[in-house]
Amino acid sequence: MNTSYDTVLDAADIDRILTRITHEILEVHKGAGNLTLIGIQTRGVYIAKRLQTKIKEIEGAEIPTGDMDITLYRDDWTRISHHPVVQATDILFSVDEKQIILVDDVLYTGRTTRAAMDAVIDFGRPDRIELAVLVDRGHRELPIQANYVGKVVETRRRETVNVLLAEHDGEDKVVIG
Repeated sequence: MNTSYDTVLDAADIDRILTRITHEILEVHKGAGNLTLIGIQTRGVYIAKRLQTKIKEIEGAEIPTGDMDITLYRDDWTRISHHPVVQATDILFSVDEKQIILVDDVLYTGRTTRAAMDAVIDFGRPDRIELAVLVDRGHRELPIQANYVGKVVETRRRETVNVLLAEHDGEDKVVIG
């Protein structure tokens, strides 16, 4: 089987997009006060840390950032694997009355986002939960949309969108195959 991949974003594109998303977040929230970022494992964690760095560069404020694994919150985890690999959830701050932005690499069916919202609620009662994604590829199964979107990419269901990030994959790019 011949699998070819088309690059839809390169490293410069990703950096530009994350800078734009950072400015959008700061504009909507009128600064960084009461903001927190929670990255969804795996690549959402790295994107959240990059957004945190950009917010610090622009506003001079270091906002709390956490990592979340939603594997056991998924409604389809038994279909994915009988032995799921559960990664760390590190949220070392109270989510109560916070403006939380969940960060993920790709928005597809909406199931990951729903699971992440359930997990956040188990930690407390935030004032608001928003979603920032690098790529929105459509094909929703749940009525969920991102507040901050890097790029909308038209895909077929059988295609895959792979986000590669230097921290995990050695390079930054987004490919479709």
